[in-house]
Amino acid sequence: MSSSAPPRELAEGKLLVDQPMAGVTRLTISNPVKRNALDHPILDAITATLAETSDVRCLVITGAHGMFSAGYDIGEIPTEEFEERAERLVAHPFTEAIDALERFPHPTLAMLPGHTIGGGLELALSCDLRVAGAEIKLGMPPAKLGLVYSHTGLRRFIDAIGAPRTRELFLLGRHIDAATALQWGLVTRVAAEAQLESVSLELATELANNAPLSQAGNKRVIEALLAAEGTLQDDVEQELIELRRASFASKDMQEGMRAFAEKRPPRWRGE
Repeated sequence: MSSSAPPRELAEGKLLVDQPMAGVTRLTISNPVKRNALDHPILDAITATLAETSDVRCLVITGAHGMFSAGYDIGEIPTEEFEERAERLVAHPFTEAIDALERFPHPTLAMLPGHTIGGGLELALSCDLRVAGAEIKLGMPPAKLGLVYSHTGLRRFIDAIGAPRTRELFLLGRHIDAATALQWGLVTRVAAEAQLESVSLELATELANNAPLSQAGNKRVIEALLAAEGTLQDDVEQELIELRRASFASKDMQEGMRAFAEKRPPRWRGE
């Protein structure tokens, strides 16, 4: 049964929270000016909402205005402040929101009504299930921007789709369609646009109606098994962190962002 209560507005109206079905909470990213890009208020609101909805049996995260999310909102950061502010956005509120999604004890489902790019794709991948609209595109643009992606984020993709597909996704930087994403395992189901919401909420209701202790226990076992594949040595982890930090400070990253904003091919310098 759908809730008749209007959505709560968080993050200056850029995150909407409602309960479309009994036991199901839905978070809707609504930042149309930035193609639903993820900023500090949105990410902080996701983390805070997850902390206060532990009694919810299933959580759905989606996007409004025909998009899921275009990723991090770093396009308007001034060049002279880029290294510090971009690292602060990616390393803290984004990581906290991702961690909150992965720690959430009950099933989570990403409903992808439109293009799902960059950090938006990682946010979706942090959910247990993903239902994609048949006409959407998914992609990872670091190779087009000069960015070294976080090793924790890359691990998430390797766990989900394997190293060969992760290489293809990140090194080419192309968009893939929903059918390809389904074949790779990047999404778990594809639905026609007209049926996307009904298919997603039907799955969410089924998840919410299953045994909560079983759901939470199985999620924890899966998490532990994935983590047991091996941990990075401290010096290796620090090396990977420094690689990402260096990419934020690089001239290539500045050029990649300028070229993206100016809608032209980038002129890479390798520095």
